[in-house]
Amino acid sequence: MRVVAFTGMPFSGKSEAVNTMKDRGVPVIRMGDFVWEEVQQRGLPVTDGNVGRIAQEMRERQGMAVWAKKTLIAVNQLGNVDLVVIDGIRNPEEVSTFKETLGEEFTLIAITAPDSLRHQRALSRGRADDNREIERVKQRDQRERKWGMEQVIASADGVIDNQGSLDDLRKKIEKLVRPLMKGEKGLK
Repeated sequence: MRVVAFTGMPFSGKSEAVNTMKDRGVPVIRMGDFVWEEVQQRGLPVTDGNVGRIAQEMRERQGMAVWAKKTLIAVNQLGNVDLVVIDGIRNPEEVSTFKETLGEEFTLIAITAPDSLRHQRALSRGRADDNREIERVKQRDQRERKWGMEQVIASADGVIDNQGSLDDLRKKIEKLVRPLMKGEKGLK
């Protein structure tokens, strides 16, 4: 089984990359869903503050790779699939966990966009855990940088620059991932 993981700063286009693959019939595991589950199990509303706090708390208690380990369990439960997509890698320890477990079957793709464009998108997206205030969006950026997001992006096997249209992004994703969908090793 090939595993493609998308990473990037908030509002860079990861969700659109994931949706593009989902539209092609590829199963998707969103790491953030495990955090949301934990937040809901504690009886808390799914807000950016609660999600960030619980994600950090669990990393402090169980190690920086806690969410990667939960994700690998879900990957193994998928059974016989050729390709799966993981959304939401946030730190180098998660990358190491996936690489150690999956070896060459793991490919990390970073989606990048300038801060100003990401912040503009942040104010218009509207997901449950999104903030509508620019200062809070910048605080989220800082939290993710603290977790090691910039090192994760720098370690990616491939990078997609997302400054164009949604259609442009989808084309770039499909072009980059096409060899993996055909069962080939690595990116072209």
